Amino acid sequence: MSQRLLILPRQESLAQPQVLNPFVHELNFTPADKIKCILLGIILVPLRMLLFGFFLLLAWPFIILITACHPQHENEPMLEWKRTISSSVLSLLGRAIVFSMGFRLKVKGKLACPSEAPVLAVAPHSTFFDGIVCIVAGLCSIVSRTENITVPVLGRILRCLQPVLVSRVDPDSRKNTIVEITKRATSKGKWPQVLIFPEGTCTNRSCLITFKSGAFIPGVPVQPVLLRYPNRLDTVTWTWQGLTVKQLFFLTLCQPYTNLEIEFLPPYIPNAEEKKKPFLYASGVRKKMATALGLPVTDHTFEDCRLMISAGELTLPMEAGLVEFTKISRKLNLKWDNIRKELDGFAAVACANKGGRIGIEEFAKNLKLPVSDVLKELFALFDRNGDGTIDFREYVIGLTVLCKPANTEETIQMAFKLFDSDEDGYITREEFGGLLRSSLGVHDLDISTLFLDIDKDQSGRINYDEFREFALIHPEYAKLFTTYLEQQRYWALQEAENPSTVNAVKVSPMKAKDEDSISDKKDD
Repeated sequence: MSQRLLILPRQESLAQPQVLNPFVHELNFTPADKIKCILLGIILVPLRMLLFGFFLLLAWPFIILITACHPQHENEPMLEWKRTISSSVLSLLGRAIVFSMGFRLKVKGKLACPSEAPVLAVAPHSTFFDGIVCIVAGLCSIVSRTENITVPVLGRILRCLQPVLVSRVDPDSRKNTIVEITKRATSKGKWPQVLIFPEGTCTNRSCLITFKSGAFIPGVPVQPVLLRYPNRLDTVTWTWQGLTVKQLFFLTLCQPYTNLEIEFLPPYIPNAEEKKKPFLYASGVRKKMATALGLPVTDHTFEDCRLMISAGELTLPMEAGLVEFTKISRKLNLKWDNIRKELDGFAAVACANKGGRIGIEEFAKNLKLPVSDVLKELFALFDRNGDGTIDFREYVIGLTVLCKPANTEETIQMAFKLFDSDEDGYITREEFGGLLRSSLGVHDLDISTLFLDIDKDQSGRINYDEFREFALIHPEYAKLFTTYLEQQRYWALQEAENPSTVNAVKVSPMKAKDEDSISDKKDD
């Protein structure tokens, strides 16, 4: 008779994304590329820096004129004549600076006027050079940190743009920023258009990650703006894993030219439901932009970057922290702090030389149990893609979807009663080891370490409170226990239907198991 064969349906919504890591960029130079950069850099870098400084000096009097008598934190729009100088003279000089840096611009489509689309949503956001789109759009407003206003030179230039300022120290900053964007977007052209990068962080342009809802809360039409850098050598992409700002800036100046395509799509007008649900509006705009770009979408977000940094601090590969935070947090009702805490537990188990993944041996070692059929079934429940290892994303889903729901008070009570064979309210070392040895099919099992972990008062026996406390902290054991019960129920049913055949192959809790068993994995 064949083994217990059970089907494992998976929710498509929790499947792995098409792009596993949009926050990494590797620049591979050939020897010819290196020689070319050195030779051209000797000539182009000094020349371009001189031109950059020259055009900035030409623009500086106009910058002083525009910002004169205009407070840093002005709540009223700039005077019309100042806006005219900003959008015409400074925009022209800005294009000259961009040209001097070696950029060749190609603009498609038409920029909508502020009354048609008060907000510009730009994606994909992949580099600090993306700010060039602000110059092409006529020096519209951007969102910037409050501290940038006080930076010499840069602060003056930013003030010409009438930016929406964000403070990291103000707890109400996010709310105030949304209020300010809404006020400007509904001003009927009194304020310049607001340009926003809705992804909120830089990627490698391999996909569009989650759009933040801030730009879409006002419910006004948004004009999608696409960015492309069709260059053989990508020296502009600035991600969390890759070259630094200084390195990229220098390498870009060393290139004969750098292509940048900017495409203005027709304004996206939200329907009634999208006006009420900003996240739905953001998703609709992202889908339209992804289709135009021919890119997939993923549910990564800035919080994934924070988890990447945390993974690196825990000596794991940085990409080990990626979980598609938006999807995981929404579907599993988890906050960033919860997932960050699980990362600590994962790092304690994961073996660094396996690329930040957990194999069956590490899984068993963490549970202080040998590799057995029951444990293999639990491992297979976690291993969603069947590659023989568990990554952090699978680990979080497994704990949340499989283990924690199984870790009920009823399950804990049932397990305690099963261990407490003499029903005296305590589990002795002999009772604990006897059941584990028989259920796992390992007669020489050493349970001393696991027993001591549960026996907090070191009395030599486990009461229910100690058992329950340990079970709540380690929900994996609850799923291991219920998987064992499912196995026993399966064999009992098989024996009732065909006792002669089952007895020949049945794995009893009192016999060692020699064959692998495939678990009945539930629809998560």
